[in-house]
Amino acid sequence: MLTYLIFGASYALAAAAQPGQFQAYLISRTIANGWRRTLPAVFAPILSHVPVVTLVLLVLTQVPPLFLHLLRLAGGVFLLYLSFGALRSFRAYEASPSGSLPPGHRTLLEATTVNLLNPNPYLAWALVLGPLLLQAWRHSPATGIAFVVAFYVTIVIASAGIVMLFALARSLGPRVARSLVALSAAALAAFGVYQIWAGVRALA
Repeated sequence: MLTYLIFGASYALAAAAQPGQFQAYLISRTIANGWRRTLPAVFAPILSHVPVVTLVLLVLTQVPPLFLHLLRLAGGVFLLYLSFGALRSFRAYEASPSGSLPPGHRTLLEATTVNLLNPNPYLAWALVLGPLLLQAWRHSPATGIAFVVAFYVTIVIASAGIVMLFALARSLGPRVARSLVALSAAALAAFGVYQIWAGVRALA
């Protein structure tokens, strides 16, 4: 169980640290409206991922084991792709958020909508998290539940950290956030290599 707890928490931290639509939304709302009004938005991934997870798991439970092994290989490649993307973002990281961020107020509904329209959760659950959850569930239902809880608790805490970081000091925030981007690139690369190794081992 510990392995799944570590993987779920680490992947969530890496996902929360790399720049994306949801992170950009959190930063822009924090700067515009303050941390108190923005903080409820960190729970948006829990609400927005419910239909995503349901759809992905319904599909994955109907396919043969061979497909899941191939999917794990694809997931490893996807993680390496995300790692290269995070590395590029690290090199070109800007100190201030873009002016093309989503408009509107700090509501949880708006943040949920931003996340629902983001393709990354669909890809992550289809290629990485979904197969891992099924594997953990086969080990034991408690392990599967622990994996999901570790992922969402970490992503909520990490998102809250981003909000507080940019609320406390704009001058400090970008430097620390840029370091987190570098950390996420390394973590995603490590997870990608592990996924590919595990997929090849299962097929062999």
